[in-house]
Amino acid sequence: MKKSMMLLMLFCGVLLSAVELKVLAIGNSFSYSTKNELPKIVNSDPSCKLVLDVTSAMLGGCTLERHWNNHVKSEKDSTYTPYAGKKSTLRAALTKEKWDIVTIQQGSPRSWRMESYEPYIGNLIKLIKELAPTAEIMIQQTWSYNAVAPQFDPQNKWAWKVDGKQMTQKMMYDMLTECYTTYAKKYNLRMIPTGNAVQLYREAMGEKLISAEPADYKNFVKPQVPVTNDVAGSFAWRKDKKTGEEKLRTDAIHLNLRGQYLQSLVWYAFMFGKDPEKVTYKPQSMTEEEAALLKKCAKEAVSAKQ
Repeated sequence: MKKSMMLLMLFCGVLLSAVELKVLAIGNSFSYSTKNELPKIVNSDPSCKLVLDVTSAMLGGCTLERHWNNHVKSEKDSTYTPYAGKKSTLRAALTKEKWDIVTIQQGSPRSWRMESYEPYIGNLIKLIKELAPTAEIMIQQTWSYNAVAPQFDPQNKWAWKVDGKQMTQKMMYDMLTECYTTYAKKYNLRMIPTGNAVQLYREAMGEKLISAEPADYKNFVKPQVPVTNDVAGSFAWRKDKKTGEEKLRTDAIHLNLRGQYLQSLVWYAFMFGKDPEKVTYKPQSMTEEEAALLKKCAKEAVSAKQ
């Protein structure tokens, strides 16, 4: 009787104890964008706990090459601490916890350039295995920008060309996906399919997808802003620090709130092995219908063969 009771108590203890994951992101703003919504999603699930560090090894726009070069420089010069407000190094970040997962990704402007990954990704993977040997290394597939991004505008000085052809949103997605898939396979890494989820959302929206409406917003006056329902892209009026003039700022690259929620659903489902459609939390400003579509896209992306 006592033995049966002990086994029952042990079994109940296993059920009641939450699975905790400690996750370090070696990245940039495309990993930093999980910092708000991912903890909220995990906190809504009593069976999961998360220690998420997206600042100790993060720099805006940082590429794999820059991360590696930062490490090499900090190893030679102990005063060089480029991360966490210039107070940390890659070595310090990797050894501060016993990480369960370490994520890596390419800087988005180079994400579609196959030649930009090596030798830096290989060097970083070797370093992570050395300093955080128990961690699983995951590579995050990043996403293609909002269609109004200047990189897709042939008249813009920042336009990207590929073999003489103008880069498009779909081309960027296809090319970055090929890169991430190639290196995930080469180094036997699981790929967090954020970019796929973003693309699935755009396909699901179809003709209802609004990149920016109206398309011509050069003559807008505050508080006018274009409307978008894409997961990447936002518009806001900000004061110029030098002139004090109010200007309409266009960000066609980063995820907005619905995109951050989608990304975080993907990370939660992928890392914890959970069904994102069962998540109870959603941002207050989001409708149930919007949240349901984002959950559906996250589930489809994570369920697809990696």
